[in-house]
Amino acid sequence: MSWILLVVSGFLETAWAIALERSQGFTRPVPSVIFGVALVASMVGLGLALREIPVGTGYAVWVGIGAVGTALVGMIWLGEPTNIARIVCLVLIVAGVVGLKVFH
Repeated sequence: MSWILLVVSGFLETAWAIALERSQGFTRPVPSVIFGVALVASMVGLGLALREIPVGTGYAVWVGIGAVGTALVGMIWLGEPTNIARIVCLVLIVAGVVGLKVFH
């Protein structure tokens, strides 16, 4: 259950990062509220997952999911540059996250 909570919290990290960008410096209320709710939910989920998962592993997985998710949203929906080097780097992050789970 802790791993599921950790993965969901990682996705929520992606949500708050995108909402933060969309809030335009907290000048837009809806993305600002989404940011706050997703941030709190993500942190609570991470904290609960760390009851059973070592902090180094849990934090690395959480950040990895958030970073890859945010980069993918940026490339797919927000028009950020997409090239083979960026994709290879994201694949390496995913490999690291999977490796942390496998060797946990």
